[in-house]
Amino acid sequence: MKQAGGQGTLFVISAPSGAGKTSLVSEMLRQDSQLGVSVSHTTRPMRDGEQDGVNYHFISRDEFEAMIARGDFLEHADVFGNYYGTSQVWVRETLATGQDVILEIDWQGAEQVRRLIPECVSIFIVPPSAEILRQRLVGRGTDAPEVIERRLSEAEEECRHAVEFDYLVVNDDFAVALADLLAIVRSQRLKMATQQVRHGELLRDLSAHG
Repeated sequence: MKQAGGQGTLFVISAPSGAGKTSLVSEMLRQDSQLGVSVSHTTRPMRDGEQDGVNYHFISRDEFEAMIARGDFLEHADVFGNYYGTSQVWVRETLATGQDVILEIDWQGAEQVRRLIPECVSIFIVPPSAEILRQRLVGRGTDAPEVIERRLSEAEEECRHAVEFDYLVVNDDFAVALADLLAIVRSQRLKMATQQVRHGELLRDLSAHG
């Protein structure tokens, strides 16, 4: 369901690997039908269980570089030899319909997006401690020890940029962190600029007969 007119809000969400961002965003989308998620383009190979257009738009390196040349991306990055990017056209067209959009990207991508869409709302998610982050990464059982150490090192760098974001959510208790994220979304929808578009007729009627 889209909002009744007006411009949607772009929510930029970043977090170090292991902070629980993906699980939280999935549950946000399940609970709030007015939220959509931007599906990134990438040149990395498709993994088992992934679907083109659902997890990512999988394209060739040549296609990606052509899109860069056309200025098609809101943000893009080369991560370990693979390109990742967000379609600027899709995001702007979707926001124009009144749909709110979540964009899951790293702090560098968030920096690029803030320059192009300064009215976006940025949220940084952190674990409750470095030790719990390590436990979560080990507990996933998907990464080799050297990969875990690299992710922990990257997490330190990412967390140094947390202060650049509008909101900070600590994912200690999943239900509390989810409630915090949904509260941020709801508060944006209740801002006067948004409500004037959605309820302008009501405000005019009340002020005329008050």
